[in-house]
Amino acid sequence: MKDPMMIIGFVVGFIIVFLSNILEGGNPLALFLLPPMLLVWGTTLMVTLAGGTIADAKAFGAGIVKAFTGGNVSNAGEVVPSVVSLAEKARREGLLALEDMVREMDDEFLVKGVTLAIDGTDPEEVRDILEAEVTAKKKFDKQQAKYFADAGAYAPTIGIIGTVMGLVHVLENLSSPEALGPLIAAAFVATLWGVMSANVVFLPLGNRLKRLSELEVMRMEITIEGVAAIQAGANPRVVSQKLTSLLPAGQQPPAAEAA
Repeated sequence: MKDPMMIIGFVVGFIIVFLSNILEGGNPLALFLLPPMLLVWGTTLMVTLAGGTIADAKAFGAGIVKAFTGGNVSNAGEVVPSVVSLAEKARREGLLALEDMVREMDDEFLVKGVTLAIDGTDPEEVRDILEAEVTAKKKFDKQQAKYFADAGAYAPTIGIIGTVMGLVHVLENLSSPEALGPLIAAAFVATLWGVMSANVVFLPLGNRLKRLSELEVMRMEITIEGVAAIQAGANPRVVSQKLTSLLPAGQQPPAAEAA
């Protein structure tokens, strides 16, 4: 797991909610009622998936895994030393000398760009190919995050539907005053889960995916500039300074900070 912040926020957030309920004298177990939870979670999931395709549904599941594990997120500055080392070798020995270094790298996007350069692809075409991949990724990530934003919009309304259904049962039992209290409480549990699932689960998941996408795209854009500099035979020091200048504060690689 590369970044556990989602799990930390998710778990601690729920702990605070239920701890507050206990401090107010409530019983957390009274909130775990199967009918309203099934209505809110099940219906929200289904109507959210109904707005897309089967392929989108698979992306929905993958998005949950990515949000909780951190996916491929990493400091964009980590790519700078790799690009600089490639630039040094290319400047000394030529682009063809990079083949051995590329085989040992794990960054697929950097490997793809450098491989295109080694194959003699025109610099403009290399940039177009890599930028097209970045654009495609942005679209995919935007759709993936939108699913959770949509779920966050649906959940509160579905919770209200559950509350209305519960109040209908209350009106059906007006002849039994002793049963009204539990029925009214159960009716409002649906609204609770609708609002809570939206603001503690779905919307944070969507925001998390947006942020992870921003970090991944930033790394890819810096990689594009690095590959272009390697093809141009730029001085490694200039390459390092140029790429470092593209990084936000706090993400510069250690070597650049020391310099």
